[in-house]
Amino acid sequence: MRKTGMVLLLLGLLIAWGGSSEVFAKGIVIDGSTTVGPISKSFAAFFMKKYNVPVTVSESGSGNGAKSLINGSCDIADMSRAMKPQELEAAKAKGIKPVAHVAALDGIAMVVHPSNPVRSLTIAQIADIYTGKVRNWRQVGGPNFPVVVIQRESNSGTQETFRELALNKRKVVRSAETQASNGAVKNRVSQTPGAIGFLGLGYVDSSVKPIAVNKVMASTATVKDGTYPLSRPLYMYTNGKPAGMVGKFINLPKTPEGKKIIQELGFISKY
Repeated sequence: MRKTGMVLLLLGLLIAWGGSSEVFAKGIVIDGSTTVGPISKSFAAFFMKKYNVPVTVSESGSGNGAKSLINGSCDIADMSRAMKPQELEAAKAKGIKPVAHVAALDGIAMVVHPSNPVRSLTIAQIADIYTGKVRNWRQVGGPNFPVVVIQRESNSGTQETFRELALNKRKVVRSAETQASNGAVKNRVSQTPGAIGFLGLGYVDSSVKPIAVNKVMASTATVKDGTYPLSRPLYMYTNGKPAGMVGKFINLPKTPEGKKIIQELGFISKY
């Protein structure tokens, strides 16, 4: 009886520590968006140091993050868009109850090569470029130079959000180049004088030139007040209301430490 009591006590401690003995054993598993990835990775470093709980972060894209949560292969799905109705239906069929948590706010920044003199485009002009109507920069007040359109892969939440906000869900021109991550888009634009691409605001640096959209630059203030046209929330999804260590991790954006991490990465805190 004494031995049984000790086993039950240890099990109780494990549950109190990690939300379940399984979470304690394998740590917290996160998969999904490459945009939300830097936030999760920085949170993970902080979390592991503070709680000594292992956290693994994969960046396979928002769509794959949703699949991982639905299949039970991750505890948290990072997504740069909201779950689609079909994803919610697939989750329901497997007994999964996705709950969305806003990790941060973000602006999808339009970027061009630093040598490009264009400083601002309207949503209509961006749509014309990405749907193939505009193929030369001189059509939008720039130099006589072909436009090289850079997009993200179809599984990207950033791609889907961009198409919804900028293109009214229209298809991108077939000649567009596809890159697999924010970093790859930035690298391609930085090396291509005629290129235009879009990035999560936290990825913008001096290697590319951000341009205004409808005369509004993406910034903390314009994303937070909604005046920047390509603003969006970034999500972390869990199966039901998170508890234990997963709950503590999900709550990080509301803490002073979490807010500091978010701001240092170039994203915007909602709280």
